[in-house]
Amino acid sequence: MTQMLTEEEREWASSLLPKLSDKFAAERDRVGSHIPYIAEDGVYKDFKDISDPAWWTNGFWPGILWQMFRATGDEAYVKPARDVEDTLTKVIDTDFMGLHHDVGFMWLLSAVADYRLTGDERAKNRGLAAATLLAGRFNPAGRFIRAWNLPESEGWAIIDSMMNIQILFWASDVTGDPRFADVARMHADTLLKAVVRPDGSCNHIVDLDLETGELKNNPGGQGYESGSSWTRGQSWAVYGYALAARHSGQKRYLDAAKRVANYFCANVALNDDKALIDFRAPAEPVYWDALANVITACGLLEIVDQVPQLERPFYVRWAVRLLKAVDKNWCDWDPARDGLVQMCSGCYENDADREVPMMYADYYFLEAVLRLNGKAARLW
Repeated sequence: MTQMLTEEEREWASSLLPKLSDKFAAERDRVGSHIPYIAEDGVYKDFKDISDPAWWTNGFWPGILWQMFRATGDEAYVKPARDVEDTLTKVIDTDFMGLHHDVGFMWLLSAVADYRLTGDERAKNRGLAAATLLAGRFNPAGRFIRAWNLPESEGWAIIDSMMNIQILFWASDVTGDPRFADVARMHADTLLKAVVRPDGSCNHIVDLDLETGELKNNPGGQGYESGSSWTRGQSWAVYGYALAARHSGQKRYLDAAKRVANYFCANVALNDDKALIDFRAPAEPVYWDALANVITACGLLEIVDQVPQLERPFYVRWAVRLLKAVDKNWCDWDPARDGLVQMCSGCYENDADREVPMMYADYYFLEAVLRLNGKAARLW
């Protein structure tokens, strides 16, 4: 990847490595084996291992730790990462109904990352248990993986799940059992038809017929309204379909990732390369979401590896632009303060988690910068 960067881009990307090392080493020493989420005034206070151990983002802190271990070789990152892995494993016994379509996020970046980087067989088995749980949510008649466990969500599927199905591709790879990958492909095909629109924009939630998988409705979800364009949903589609293309070899998935990426870049260019929460929200008030920037950047860098050489500069340049916008406008580099990427938003309508620092944005920013420097672990 580094050879595709300009000299100025290489210098910028390289200059972030010591800053990331200082930031996350300090957080590791403060946070340890707890699971952070949102920093309040520069301090992690609500630890999810205590308040909600089944929370869907709980794999991202060990993901940060494993990425830093891979980049630095510092063994001090291993113990807290494995401690969180132990915590997540207990959740299967203590809060099974709190788990749903997001188990890929939780175990890909914890147990599966452990196995990929160290070969630990116990971690492999934990990852396979999570993959089996996800495959068990598959509706074979409608050909989709159900979202959440709510009474009204029986026919729901969401674009976020395109990231979670990567654990199914991994499970097929390590077991030789094609059924995991079959489920992943059928789900990806259903969402390609129901979620990704012709112009490259995406629904967040779709309500599907249980017997046919046909689209019945598209609830608004975390964007402004039904039919709008929640930017993080676009970012999940870019990265999720690019990964599905790599794992399956299916060109239709890469084409979908490129279509959504082009839509995203065209729209974010209107706002100095900064993502709004929703591209189709009213002009006022203005709400931002740095998460969409950093996730999309990772997706663009994944696309780079799968397109012909003359296509690559577009995706590299845009990944750098998105990351630079975050670095310039929304990063807190002080090692004494918790939380790196600021201005992240969970939902358009929710004041409590709108424009706040979120730990999983830190993960994607870290992954993207490490990829630019040739130091990232392949955890998806």
